[in-house]
Amino acid sequence: MRAIFFKLPTVMLLSLALLGCATNGDPRDPLEPLNRGIYKFNDVVDKAVLKPVATGYRDAMPDPVRTAVGNFFSNLDDVLVLLNDLLQFKPEQAASDFSRLVWNTSVGIAGLIDVATPMDLPKHNEDFGQTLGYWGIGDGPYLVLPFLGPSTLRDTVGTVVDVHFDPVAQHTPVAERNSAIAIHAVDNRSRLLDAEEVLDEAAIDRYVFLRDAYLQRRRGLVYDGNPPREKFEDYDEPAPSTPAESRP
Repeated sequence: MRAIFFKLPTVMLLSLALLGCATNGDPRDPLEPLNRGIYKFNDVVDKAVLKPVATGYRDAMPDPVRTAVGNFFSNLDDVLVLLNDLLQFKPEQAASDFSRLVWNTSVGIAGLIDVATPMDLPKHNEDFGQTLGYWGIGDGPYLVLPFLGPSTLRDTVGTVVDVHFDPVAQHTPVAERNSAIAIHAVDNRSRLLDAEEVLDEAAIDRYVFLRDAYLQRRRGLVYDGNPPREKFEDYDEPAPSTPAESRP
């Protein structure tokens, strides 16, 4: 799925970021009318193609096979995690993630078996969007990307950078790469099927729920689970410091 997006012209991405659509909604989402249109497009594609395929995949594949597939792609993702550990000057976490990558790639048979987690080498989540946030770059406007879903201007730039170091996206031949991307997308979607049922019952406006959940989660990841208080209009207190300012 990601390969489709990265073929879009850079000019189009910049135009989306700079477009000023007047709205009285959430100030984090100045492009809400456009974003809602793309969200509806993605939802149609998901219901017509991805969700049925993911449902069939979940029903047909034994749990051990699905676990192995998830472990395999998680292990490849640890390459990006390790690179961003280093960019964020997290030496202890980088050492842990390097050990995790070595153990799972070797003893875990190319990552099919997660032997590292029981060894107290937990999975971490780092990407270049978080690295930009760590160094004080703000979110920018909220964006919904075709096929890819929720993002922000900062995270979109981060994804463009990450794809150049992603072992899956850079794999050749192209046919194998595209097959791997498709399998990864279907596997990820299958893991969201149960959560989607809860979302359908709880959310009055799915768009708003997904937007707020995404922005809250990304903020938590940038600050390693301990974000400062946000500044609201009713408060006179100063705006919270950026990660770069709050870290030594």
